[in-house]
Amino acid sequence: MKKVLTGNYAAAYAVRAAEPDVISAYPITPQTPIIEKLSEFVDSGELDARFVRVESEHSAMAAVIGASSVGARTYTATSSQGLFYMYEVCWWAAGARLPIVMGVVTRALGPPWSIWSEHTDFYAMRDSGWVMYFADSAQEVYDLTLQAYMVAEHPDVLLPTMVGWDAFEVSHTYEPVELVPLDRVRRLLPEKGVRENVLRDEEPASLGNLAYPDDYIKIRYGLRRAMEAARRVARDAGAKFGEAAGRDYSSPLECVHCGDSDVLFVTMGSITGEGVEAVRRLREKGESVGLARIRLYRPFPYEDVGELLESAKGVIVVNRASRFGGYAALSADVMAAAAARGVAPGMLEVVAGVGGVDVRMEDFIGMYERFRAGARGSMWWIGGR
Repeated sequence: MKKVLTGNYAAAYAVRAAEPDVISAYPITPQTPIIEKLSEFVDSGELDARFVRVESEHSAMAAVIGASSVGARTYTATSSQGLFYMYEVCWWAAGARLPIVMGVVTRALGPPWSIWSEHTDFYAMRDSGWVMYFADSAQEVYDLTLQAYMVAEHPDVLLPTMVGWDAFEVSHTYEPVELVPLDRVRRLLPEKGVRENVLRDEEPASLGNLAYPDDYIKIRYGLRRAMEAARRVARDAGAKFGEAAGRDYSSPLECVHCGDSDVLFVTMGSITGEGVEAVRRLREKGESVGLARIRLYRPFPYEDVGELLESAKGVIVVNRASRFGGYAALSADVMAAAAARGVAPGMLEVVAGVGGVDVRMEDFIGMYERFRAGARGSMWWIGGR
């Protein structure tokens, strides 16, 4: 069944299909429509869930931590400063191995105030122990939200999982979205109520108490092993979901002329569409250029990216995130992937689209021309409106 939905409503429809037990969130632009739509589903009886109204984002995460600790399937969502307000307890969710699913509508951080997109808030979670997806369309918001439950609740993973997408360009833009029939969703998702790491009345215990060094390192090592398992589980979940939905999620990244290109763009999010059009135009002129879009950011697909860079002479990494005093997060990961593979393509890091500035097809072509002219290292690219 197809519906015309915004990215935010696509998330709400995916959560409805996942049938969570507890939802809690605090309103913040541009995330609020997700929770408004979910509250409508709950009030109308379309979704049998407990909707917990709270006074802050910190409390919203604390509420779903409590619910997940006793075995409930949960959901929350936030943006920007709201994510930073709940940031402390996000780490508790990961350390306690709770399979919470969260939507993050990326928005620039203040000061000054901005309600438009960039990915700085999303990248702040990269070392927290959360599995991290990033969608480039309303369809992917829907699909990846369901896959997030498949990964988060897998017994080899049991980690909180988030799906990010761009403010307004995806969150508030309507497009056709193909929904997966509910009976198929139920077959895809893990069975509820069978997790072993839950608190029970008959076995009193606590989560997150003081741990001495020998125990602490074992717990952190277990979290690392779970994240490594998420590589395999995410790939398997993508393949299974793809079979059920008729869409290809067999890889953690999307490639456009990746294998036969001398120069490769690496992107994430909704500006990718302009990059794909630029690649098409450049290849019509005989240029050997391709594009790889990162769909699963944590665990990062180092092997996949490294393999692509073996055949590339150069890479242009487009970061939609402010960065100061060092390389941006996506650039650093791409460089690590190259180093691990033993290759060293020339790299140009571009910081573009921060604070909602448009990044157009012509801008991508300009980045390529600058690279071909010898530009390397890092540059800010303002873009245009």
